[in-house]
Amino acid sequence: MRFKTKWVSFILIAVILVINNEHALGQQDVKLQWLSDRSPVQPTGISWGVPWPEGEVQRDAQFKLETAQGHELPIQSWSTAYWPDGSVKWSGLATIADTESEGPLTLSIVGKDNKQDQDQFGDNFTGIEVQKENGTIRINTGAMTAYLPEKGRNLIDSLVVDQYKVAGSAQLVSIHQQGPDGDALHSPKMEKRNSRIDSVNIEQDGPVRAVVRYDGIHQSETGGREWLPFTVRFYFYADRKPIKMVHSFIYDGNQEEDFIKGLGVRFDMPMQEQVHNRHVRFSGKGNGLFAEPVKPLESRRQISFQNESVYPDQEQGKRLPDVEEFDSGVQSLINDLADWNSYKMVQESPDGFTIKKRTNPESSWISVNAGTRASGLAFVGDVNGGLGVGLKDFWQTYPSHLEINNATADTAQLNLWMWSPEAPAIDMRHYDTEAHGLAASYEDVQEGFSIANGVARTHTITLFPDSKVSSHKTFTDMVALSQEPPLLTAPPEHMHAANVFGIWSLPDRSSPGKKWIENKLDAAIDLYQKEIDQRRWYGFWDYGDVMHSYDNVRQTWRYDVGGFAWANSELVPDMWLWYSYLRTGREDIFRMAEAMTRHTGEVDVYHSGRFEDLGTRHNVIHWGDGAKEARISQAALRRFYYYLTTDERTGDLMHAVRDTEESYKELDPMRNAMPADRYPTEAPTRLRVGPDWLALAGNWMTEWERTGDNKYLEKIRNGFDSIANMKYGLFSGPGVLGFYPESGRLVNDTGQPDDHHTSHLVMIMGGAEVSFELLDLIDHKGFKDAFLQYSRLYSLPEDAPGRTASDGGIGDGGFKSWHARLLAYAAVELDDTELAAQAWENFLGNPGWQDPDNRFETKEISGPETLRPMEVSPWTSTNETAQWSLNAIQLLQLIGDQIPEDHPLWN
Repeated sequence: MRFKTKWVSFILIAVILVINNEHALGQQDVKLQWLSDRSPVQPTGISWGVPWPEGEVQRDAQFKLETAQGHELPIQSWSTAYWPDGSVKWSGLATIADTESEGPLTLSIVGKDNKQDQDQFGDNFTGIEVQKENGTIRINTGAMTAYLPEKGRNLIDSLVVDQYKVAGSAQLVSIHQQGPDGDALHSPKMEKRNSRIDSVNIEQDGPVRAVVRYDGIHQSETGGREWLPFTVRFYFYADRKPIKMVHSFIYDGNQEEDFIKGLGVRFDMPMQEQVHNRHVRFSGKGNGLFAEPVKPLESRRQISFQNESVYPDQEQGKRLPDVEEFDSGVQSLINDLADWNSYKMVQESPDGFTIKKRTNPESSWISVNAGTRASGLAFVGDVNGGLGVGLKDFWQTYPSHLEINNATADTAQLNLWMWSPEAPAIDMRHYDTEAHGLAASYEDVQEGFSIANGVARTHTITLFPDSKVSSHKTFTDMVALSQEPPLLTAPPEHMHAANVFGIWSLPDRSSPGKKWIENKLDAAIDLYQKEIDQRRWYGFWDYGDVMHSYDNVRQTWRYDVGGFAWANSELVPDMWLWYSYLRTGREDIFRMAEAMTRHTGEVDVYHSGRFEDLGTRHNVIHWGDGAKEARISQAALRRFYYYLTTDERTGDLMHAVRDTEESYKELDPMRNAMPADRYPTEAPTRLRVGPDWLALAGNWMTEWERTGDNKYLEKIRNGFDSIANMKYGLFSGPGVLGFYPESGRLVNDTGQPDDHHTSHLVMIMGGAEVSFELLDLIDHKGFKDAFLQYSRLYSLPEDAPGRTASDGGIGDGGFKSWHARLLAYAAVELDDTELAAQAWENFLGNPGWQDPDNRFETKEISGPETLRPMEVSPWTSTNETAQWSLNAIQLLQLIGDQIPEDHPLWN
């Protein structure tokens, strides 16, 4: 640990030293907890990440995992990040757990000479078997076997459990619509397109976990135009039947012409039993369940076998005799009952779903039932087995749709629609044909820039193949697994001691001031949890994001005012949520941060096309603003989720932006604000130190720690050298610098040599957090001096007592409360108590907040002034919330021991 020990208390230093000594003696035990504080409701496979202090874990280390009862679990490990000395920074781990795997679980490092032998886990553990056979990948988990093709249109050929084929082929399906929805008399042309595999890669092959990745595109069966590139990963775990499927697609159309009418995955289901032994199920809200036989044996007269009514057993999914085994009179009753061929559950809004069924395509649909928020798991099969399919965040990402067709035929279809074909087609157009500028609407409008081509979305699907019809209780347990997958996590204290993710504090209520801050941090989370729900910030493209600014006249957020609508990572609320989770370990915060990471990394970023690897500034439409910048796509926003969960899709997104600087040759980020003809450079392009270069530096840092590629370390060092050699360091230039993408070097040649500026944007878009980590990872005195100069002077007025003549006229920036953490950093490094006092004053005395003592407090409104009764915080701003919270978390770590004992806010 390099710099944190300067500001932690003596006691914490002693604790860390004890921990390090224990590690040095080979006692590297980590007590892992379940995110939900309970073991899985069903046996399942889990993957997660654990960090390590620098120098403690070598690349060839092996691990052991034991339950609280001393039972050893199988484990598979790999490294996801490394420290500068080459030791492991983050380990990815996988295991299989059951309902008795209660926490805490103990993770131990057993050394390279103690490599696991799967025989030690008992006769019941066989490990995963992955083989290629004649163009097919065969994966045998021990509990089921999957056959995956290496080419063609199917992503799955079949799933086999207990030697019974419970599911057949699976394909992705999209419906292309030419133009927007028409009126009743003029419907646009539609065409169905299916998946086509372009490549397949076995990314892991056991012994605990196997991962298979498909990349491809949608194409009609007759050929023609291709669209919607996709990536699908399947995750298999030893001795387990459930399969995780992570599906990502990119919209690559013309938003004025190419509309998505439906997007989903179709499973063909072999049906071998008689119709009355076939079953359909949908999960409703919570533990709610719709469960029916395809032919319910409910008749005017009781249907009995050997004088016992069969209907109760049938409803539970138990096998009944074939029709021919019943008495002849009963056979007649059975044959005369209706066969229900098709079923569908449609989540039309965040507050409503409907279930309908019909006997055949020539007959009407009849209403079955309706509800509010369906959990989104469907099953179809017979008493020999079938398949359950669950979509995570089903109702939150509406309009979603589960559909079963041909349940009475030899092959049924189970369709999971991520976008329901019964909803209006996806309309990707901008919200207006007129431009609204920065002065009026805070919207950066540029011709041809408000396009959707290149944005993406990711969904997680869980497949449950089985050789029977599950009980109602088992089915609801499957729902829980698909909606809130179990996750193991290291405790906050371990992650804090490992010194990952820069500067952040553990909760501390040991003084009135600290207690006040901690209560406000909790209130901020509580406020946004309420707002997400009461404002209905849900939907296919919207779920995970929050709004930017509040309108306390209309008592709503400025959802329709240019750049004041969706936040799109402005002032990094992503980081606020992740640091809040790291320090508390709270599951509810994790789920908020997870949803935001999924959204902002996919929807707000371009993954192909002209703006590839850049993101879009905040706007009414997520991709609507003309500013396309690296600060939205930066890897620093994704690292938390990737390292904590090992999610490979997030890893793809971080890897994709490693060379984002190449796009700056074509797209100067300051092209409008500071045109190149007025601020020319000899360099290939231009940028700002922050948020531009610091976002790139975070990308390089991430690629370097993941791969060890020193090319990216060299780019960071070249940038450090450049800044250190400039007269005014991080204040240098008129606001834009020349930039060499190949080397990462910066030059101050866009204005006069003595030009300097003070911009609040440099550090508040994740720049401070990236800088804190880089300063800890890379020993560079010149950049550290420049950073200390910036941290000390940014918030100090020109006539402040702490300034000297050599400081010149730099600093004295705005938004001082957002920069208090920088002043605190300087106070620690320079051992200056006056700077620490000034940092607390700046943080607590924010003049932009009308009543600091009531920060994040809510009031109830109802009646005609609002759509529905709500709890609102009239002066809320996501910018303010994110930056205030980040500063609070970091000040408590840096100068928490110097917090004022007496202050009006807590006295």
